[in-house]
Amino acid sequence: MSALSRRTVLRSLAGAGVVALGAAACTGPDGSAGPGTPASNGLVQPDSSTSATAGRRLGAEWEKHARTFMAWPASQETWGGQLDAVRKDIAGVARAIGSREPVVLLVRPGQEASAQNACGSDIEIFSTPVDDLWARDTVPVFVEEAGKVKGVDFNFSGWGGKQQHANDAGVARAVLARYGLDRIGTPVVAEGGSFESDGRGTLLVTESSVVNDNRNPGKSRDQIEADLRTALGVTKVIWLAGVRGQDITDAHVDCLARFAGPGVVFLDQAFPGMPADVWSRSADQARTVLAGATDATGKPLTVIDLQQPDPDLITGRGEAFVSSYLNFYIGDKGVYLPLFGDPKADEHAQGLMKEHFPNREIVPLQIDTIAGGGGGIHCSTHDQPAG
Repeated sequence: MSALSRRTVLRSLAGAGVVALGAAACTGPDGSAGPGTPASNGLVQPDSSTSATAGRRLGAEWEKHARTFMAWPASQETWGGQLDAVRKDIAGVARAIGSREPVVLLVRPGQEASAQNACGSDIEIFSTPVDDLWARDTVPVFVEEAGKVKGVDFNFSGWGGKQQHANDAGVARAVLARYGLDRIGTPVVAEGGSFESDGRGTLLVTESSVVNDNRNPGKSRDQIEADLRTALGVTKVIWLAGVRGQDITDAHVDCLARFAGPGVVFLDQAFPGMPADVWSRSADQARTVLAGATDATGKPLTVIDLQQPDPDLITGRGEAFVSSYLNFYIGDKGVYLPLFGDPKADEHAQGLMKEHFPNREIVPLQIDTIAGGGGGIHCSTHDQPAG
């Protein structure tokens, strides 16, 4: 089994044969210096410069999309006997989103036909080298500047070198080249799941996943914050402590705290009665920070708990299983969130989504294999703004 898991489900794991799934849960230059180059270990070395931020803006996920990117799980070496099952999950997510907005699926050459067949003719296939499904972390983080959409390449490194992802390290450049979008270089090594934006200049970030020597050795939080402001055009960064070394992502923010709208934050909460652990303490710390924080406009934040399901009722398995409803995805016409098998908790999560996104269809999806691999729907999707 994997030494690192995104979450540990505190229950007996039926079916001890579950394999370690090794998961995450993430052109023309526009003035940055030399591009990142592959290192001898298959990872990408970060660029050494940033670009100007005049007029740059990182939007919110609920804004209009040009398309949603996803990636097809490519390797049985990663997923073992679960490869067919995780592909079925990804196909279900792609079909659900693709019926409501354009979806581009990144597929390793040679696997295009099977991916198209599984996901349907509505899905656009982009044949390019990929390793795994975690598009949130590998696709560039898109910003708007001077009326154009551009992409920040955060130098994907396999979550701080925990895994070898030579193909995924090139995904950001491949996407930008295909769509003719300018690339913004940054010295920061990070993943898209580390960041959460309200579209108004406020950024939520877990310190554990960015201010970490496995990604940005020797850099202080202040230095990294300055680089994030430059790269993303944000004016207020709210740092949450997160958790180091307990999962492969070092606790991405998209399983902890998510904006539900300007000034409104959903906060992950453990199922009542569960013993305190590093994750519940992380949520407590986040609550304290958010309670005293203001957004980029100077307004206080409203925090709304989103409780996890009963561990005894969850239908999925795996020591890396992610049981947080926070890993939902906001599409143009739908909000896509996991269905875990606890009827009361599932319905409560869907009700909260309907309350805060009344003009979107709420689409619950069974993703037990993705969740068992340490991720969720948000981890497997990445929105490109319409601009």
